[in-house]
Amino acid sequence: MNQERLTKVLVAPIVSEKATLIAERRNQIAFRVLQDATRLEVKAAVEMLFKVEVESVNILNQKGKAKRFGRFNGRRRHVRKAYVCLKAGQELNFAEAR
Repeated sequence: MNQERLTKVLVAPIVSEKATLIAERRNQIAFRVLQDATRLEVKAAVEMLFKVEVESVNILNQKGKAKRFGRFNGRRRHVRKAYVCLKAGQELNFAEAR
């Protein structure tokens, strides 16, 4: 896996009440990732960018909701999420990344 690809795999961290709760209870961090990202790529990207050890990675695909915009039918984007479980004693700090 090349360095350029790994820097593009992680799109953004997910900041929500659910993601914060999971981070506190299970030591997991949630990220939006590219649609074609694999578990191994996500693991390597997190370890490279944040200098932490990753225990496991769970990936899910969330289908976009069908919505109406006035008289037009539309759809929100499909999202691929990765829940990254850090090893015991590891902590991820977004301020020290890169």
